[in-house]
Amino acid sequence: MLRVAGRRLSSLSWRSSQATSSFVHRSHPLCSDVHDADDFASSRSVLAPYRFSFARDLIRGFSSEALAPGHDLGMISDLPATVTAVKNPTSKIVYDEHNHERFPPGDPSKRAFAYFVLTGGRFVYASLIRLLILKFVLSMSASKDVLALASLEVDLSSIEPGTTITVKWRGKPVFIRRRTEEDIKLANSVEVASLRDPQEDSSRVKNPEWLVVIGVCTHLGCIPLPNAGDFGGWFCPCHGSHYDISGRIRKGPAPYNLEVPTYSFLDENKLLIG
Repeated sequence: MLRVAGRRLSSLSWRSSQATSSFVHRSHPLCSDVHDADDFASSRSVLAPYRFSFARDLIRGFSSEALAPGHDLGMISDLPATVTAVKNPTSKIVYDEHNHERFPPGDPSKRAFAYFVLTGGRFVYASLIRLLILKFVLSMSASKDVLALASLEVDLSSIEPGTTITVKWRGKPVFIRRRTEEDIKLANSVEVASLRDPQEDSSRVKNPEWLVVIGVCTHLGCIPLPNAGDFGGWFCPCHGSHYDISGRIRKGPAPYNLEVPTYSFLDENKLLIG
């Protein structure tokens, strides 16, 4: 390809030099009176700068830095119009100001519209972010059915002394026992140091008359039977764990006492669990 390009350049330069010499010989005023060979040779020496400059202008069409002035001579360029406009900037380009009004950057007449658009966009973004945050926070809160099971109010007026009732709280059975004076004395007479899970009876109740424990055996999760066992409290039939009148483990494989839930007395006959 380099050889072909070189041949084209050499042929074009030769042709341009011939055309230049003939054109200048015919048109230049200095050549009008030349008739002999000596005068013609001297005129060639005088017109040499014109010939080379004209040939150089024609050859510039193959340069990568500038476009050839071949458009004036009828030559067609292979470059796109956009590339031609970039490589040959001109001040002749006139914008259509009538159909397309142009404003300089920072035109004061457009500031109000720009501020309105920016403020509206920021307001929309802030609203979306607030909505996402609220959705995320609400998704972490408990539902209504869970909140309904979170606490349980129990009426204690119908419970007779010495009896036990079972209520359901958070899917677990809860034993509520109304103890007699003999039950309270028996629970306090136990030597705490001899217990597997040492706890005093006073630390497990808020009112000595009422004992509230979760009815799940601490061994494998069975439900003990009330008013049964060797100690008058609860007996687990699954593996033979015995609990006393205070819900403390006294015999069997269970490692811990029956759990005491969170509860409070609303009044003398109202108990709130949870």
